[in-house]
Amino acid sequence: MRIAFAGTPAVAVPTLQALVAAGHDVAVVITRPDAPLGRKRVLTPSPVAVAAEALGIPVVKAARLDDEATAAIVGFDVELGVIVAYGGLVREPLLSAPTHGWINLHFSLLPLWRGAAPVQRSMMAGDAVTGIAVFQLVAALDAGDIFASHEVPVPDDATAGEFLDELAVLGAPIVAGVVSDIEAGTALAVPQKGEASVAAKLEREDGRINWNQSAAAVYAQLRGVTPEPGAFTTIAGTPLKVLRAARSDSEKRPAPGEIYLDGKAVVIGTADVPLHLVTVQPTGKAAMPAADWWRGLRTESLKAGS
Repeated sequence: MRIAFAGTPAVAVPTLQALVAAGHDVAVVITRPDAPLGRKRVLTPSPVAVAAEALGIPVVKAARLDDEATAAIVGFDVELGVIVAYGGLVREPLLSAPTHGWINLHFSLLPLWRGAAPVQRSMMAGDAVTGIAVFQLVAALDAGDIFASHEVPVPDDATAGEFLDELAVLGAPIVAGVVSDIEAGTALAVPQKGEASVAAKLEREDGRINWNQSAAAVYAQLRGVTPEPGAFTTIAGTPLKVLRAARSDSEKRPAPGEIYLDGKAVVIGTADVPLHLVTVQPTGKAAMPAADWWRGLRTESLKAGS
């Protein structure tokens, strides 16, 4: 099967590698242009670009799948497009250009959490189970028929980034299997069933913690927005990133947002039971254990903003 693969971040790499390992002919890889990274803003190729070059596959770098990108992709005469977290939409005429159209690896059990941030929104909502789906790409958002799906319990303590990495590895051979079935003419896709929900792209304000929520709701939000856009609160109006927290066994019931030291643990109040701050990052400083941050403040208690 002659394939065009579109993807950008690290979670797309396992599928690219699985397609090649399965013997499929990945004729071209489409990824977003090099982006500035780090304090020196060095232009850096995407993880998918790096993986494609290591595999010896031609790379097309495009910020959008516009007419120019479409012409470049069509020139490779592919039979199927596979897209995983490219960061842009496939529209006509590119959508119908390959013989078998495009398929997509999506990180939810469709029709739940259609959109840009399915894992993050699922975790923020407190879902116990989510999963992956491989579906036929259509013009409507994540609405195509499903070739394969797989349920996965949401881990108790993983962040969204960690869980996405797990789902990416899990989904890669499933995508390769669907491609083989399409090539053999045995693939069967079924319409999505049930009520749809939308996983809107996360903005920075999605990471602002409201300590007046329950501990479970705050913890779900913390995990869902980590590592991007990142959870934060404010101390005297200054942002403090909360990189990792945990459930606390403190018997005290501080007011929402009240921070104090309980033994060696930095504890913060919510609407019910408190949480334990594990790793934080003050503005302009490196990430550090919350206990180290607290010792530098030389105070007995603080109140975080909501």
